[in-house]
Amino acid sequence: MSASTDESSTPEGQQLGVDSSPPLRQLDPMALSGHIAVLQRAAGALCGSRHEAEDLVQDTFAQVLARPRLLRGDNDVGYLLRALRNTHATHQRASSRRPITVPLLEADAKPGSEVVAGIDGRELMAAIAAAPQPYRDVVVAVDVVGLSYRQAARQLHTPEATITSRLSRGRQHVARALGGAASASRSAA
Repeated sequence: MSASTDESSTPEGQQLGVDSSPPLRQLDPMALSGHIAVLQRAAGALCGSRHEAEDLVQDTFAQVLARPRLLRGDNDVGYLLRALRNTHATHQRASSRRPITVPLLEADAKPGSEVVAGIDGRELMAAIAAAPQPYRDVVVAVDVVGLSYRQAARQLHTPEATITSRLSRGRQHVARALGGAASASRSAA
């Protein structure tokens, strides 16, 4: 006998060089609209809210349609349900990293802390401008522009610890200036 493999000795479908898995096919974007109802029901079960379910289905379709998808077999719904579940898991992970926000009620305010309502933007900017220059620069960088302490330190060529102390003193100057303006506006009223 020769050293070559006889085709009759190999099991059917496992010939050398032949793959037994179904061929790859591209997901047809036009056929997705036929699966919306199934995905809506599955998303409703995951989210518990009709509006959130609609958003989840839209996000899933956006992910799936962002690039061509190659599938084995003809189970579009199975693939779409896995994509829906993965999109939901991604949303859950992202929302768990976001801070929880709660609206502040008037009853939550500390006793003795008074919110000055009679101050407008011009008075606030005048109070900031009246602060000494090193304090004013830090207050503007952090509180007005919104830079982090590290970014402000880099921009102002100052150590980060110095930014912290100057910001505290600058805020005190602004508060004192606004306190005088607020008491003057209250006595005029």
